[in-house]
Amino acid sequence: MTTERQVFVHPSKAALASAVAARFLTKLRDILDNQAIAHTVLTGGMIGIAVLAEVAASPAHRAIDWSRVHLWWGDERWLPAGDAERNDHQARLALLSVLSSERMGPLRLPEHNIHPFPTSDSGLTLDAAAEAYTAELEAFASVGHTHPPFDITFLGVGPDGHIASLFPHRSGIRVTDRNVIPVVNAPKPPPERLSLTRPVLCCSKRIWLVLAGADKASVLGLALGGASRDEVPVAGIRGRRRTVFFVDQDAAAEVPPELIARSY
Repeated sequence: MTTERQVFVHPSKAALASAVAARFLTKLRDILDNQAIAHTVLTGGMIGIAVLAEVAASPAHRAIDWSRVHLWWGDERWLPAGDAERNDHQARLALLSVLSSERMGPLRLPEHNIHPFPTSDSGLTLDAAAEAYTAELEAFASVGHTHPPFDITFLGVGPDGHIASLFPHRSGIRVTDRNVIPVVNAPKPPPERLSLTRPVLCCSKRIWLVLAGADKASVLGLALGGASRDEVPVAGIRGRRRTVFFVDQDAAAEVPPELIARSY
C-alpha cells in the first residue's frame, strides 16, 4: 500500500480554497461511483472553512448524492451547541445548511449523516463525550474495525505543527489504544477539546492537509524533512493510500523542491 506524500502549491489562499473544493467534489463523485457510501472527516480553521464555503458556491455540489455521504470531524472545541467557535457550527454556516436544504431534493444531506462531537451543554462530562463519540464511530464501522472507512480526511495544521487537537510534546499524539481522547489544558483556547487519535486519522484512505500563510512554512518544512511526530505532530500523519498537502505560496517557502508536484 502506497504512502506517497505530495505537495500542491497554489498562488494564493483564495486560489487554494477554490482548487481544493473542486478536487473534493470531483473525487467524492468518483468515490460514489465505486461504492455505496462515502465517509469524510472535516476540519475547522480559516482555510478549512473557506474550502467548505467554496464547495457551497460551486454548482458542482448539486451533482453529488449527499444522502450517501457521512460527515465527521477530526476534533472539536468543548463548547456549547451553536457556539461560533465550534467547528461543526462553522461548517453548518459555510456548507451543511446548503447541502441539507429541501432545495437539494432527494440528493440532500440528511441530518443523521452529520456526526458532530458532543457539546459541553449536552449533560455529558468531557470523558463521557469521548466515549460517546467512540461509540458513534463504532456504530458505523466496517467489519473488523472500530471506526468507519474514512475516504477523505481533511486536516488543518497549526503553526506549531499540531493536527486535530494533537499538540507537540503532549501525550495525545502518542495514544494508540483509543479512537477518541479528551484533551485538557490545550496550549491554545479553549483548553478542553475532543480529538480523534493518530491511528484513526492514519487509517484514512486519503489525508488532505490544507494550510496557508507564512507562519506555516517552517513547520511544513520540518514535517516533510523528517521531524519527529512528538516535536511536529503533522510529521506522523500519513494516509493509507495518499497524503496530500495543499498549500499556498507562502506556506510552501521551505518545502523541498523535489516534493512539489507539477500535476495532480
